[in-house]
Amino acid sequence: RHRCPHKPTRIYDNGQQPCLTTEYVEKYPKYSNISPPRSLKPKQEYQVHRGKMEGITTFKSDYLPYDIVKRPFRVQEELKPKTGKIELGTTYQKDYNAHKIQPVTLVRPLERKHTIGGKLDTIPTYQDDYRSWEVQRREPSKVEHIYHPPTEKFGNSTTFQDDFVPRELNPRQSFKPPCVAKLSDVPFDSTTSHRTSYIAHQLEPKFIRSKEEYKPSNQPFEDLTTHRNDFQGLPGQLAKSCKPENAKVGSNAHFNGVTEFQDRFQPWLVSLPEVRKTKEYVPPPGNMDFNSTSHLDYVKHEISPAVPIRPVSNGRRINAPFQGNTTTKEDFKAWGSCRQEIMKKQQEIPKPTGRFYDLTTFKSHYIPHQIIPAQSFKPVHAIVPNSAPFQGETMYRTEYIPKKQETCPANYPSPPGYVYVNTDSEGHKFFRQLTPEFSESNSNPIPKEVAVLS
Repeated sequence: RHRCPHKPTRIYDNGQQPCLTTEYVEKYPKYSNISPPRSLKPKQEYQVHRGKMEGITTFKSDYLPYDIVKRPFRVQEELKPKTGKIELGTTYQKDYNAHKIQPVTLVRPLERKHTIGGKLDTIPTYQDDYRSWEVQRREPSKVEHIYHPPTEKFGNSTTFQDDFVPRELNPRQSFKPPCVAKLSDVPFDSTTSHRTSYIAHQLEPKFIRSKEEYKPSNQPFEDLTTHRNDFQGLPGQLAKSCKPENAKVGSNAHFNGVTEFQDRFQPWLVSLPEVRKTKEYVPPPGNMDFNSTSHLDYVKHEISPAVPIRPVSNGRRINAPFQGNTTTKEDFKAWGSCRQEIMKKQQEIPKPTGRFYDLTTFKSHYIPHQIIPAQSFKPVHAIVPNSAPFQGETMYRTEYIPKKQETCPANYPSPPGYVYVNTDSEGHKFFRQLTPEFSESNSNPIPKEVAVLS
């Protein structure tokens, strides 16, 4: 298919009119008498109101004016004072009894008035009221410890060594009574309320239901279905396939295995990268001095191991065996008791003692019957031969006319059967057909002129 681009190369003029020449326009020309259908869809435009706008609003139409009447003025009456005397008595004055109250005596001392010509008394209250007692100083009872420097290294004893006196551990005597189970001499009474109150009743004989005997039906089983009754096969030949034959298109030409990539991109000669040689290690001359500053300046001193200051605890070294009794072991001792037997009810139905025959109710009562296969009423799927020929004609076969695929004349630089007319401003060459005729295979008319883009 060929299509004219909207922006081709302009070689004649710089007009901006688009080119509408396409294959669709060539094959399907426009009819002059028939106009295209008009669209009934309303246009999305603002509809301007042509009439005159009224100045009536909802408030103006609904509002009803009322006559305004002045509010009546109330004449204030003249104040006339009442005659007589106002009784100012209250409930409080009536119920409250007044008591005589003496004036409160001041606890605060009288203020001293200093005279101007006299001497200022500067004695404070604390010094005047709190005077020191004549008490002799008590001699301290603290024992004076005269410090004597030690003669040995780390010879002073610590406060823990001076004040701590090792004592032997004396375990306290336990006054807790021993937890021993007291055994009774009275024999155990094993009577319970269940044993005394339970009365064994005799069971009634079990009701055995007789088994009903199976009675087969005398009438045969009808296995006919609606499909078997109503279905009837129609004779006829098998339908032939209308699918066209899949003809393989082949070529005897030799395949050239060279691609565009192999043709354009040839292998290049690449040189190997330069290998850089490593320098040979040369050890430095002379011997290495391993003496450091610490080795040269360090002076070794002979020091005896430090003696532990912690006092030796002689109370813990006891040769007696370890007593592993704890409070829990002494108070919570295991009781010598045996597990009580389970009280089971005696079985009233005795267990069978004979041999097990492995015979079930199904095996004893089952009666095997001969299986009769159901008769099939389905018709036999057999092809009934028919002498009449099969009418394999279809609407597709009768009305279908194969169309010949023709090459578009615009693919040729000079189309055969056409004469060159002119070239427009878009760069299209127009050709005219020599003998305009209608094609047999296609009802569409052949265009009189063909545009070719060069």
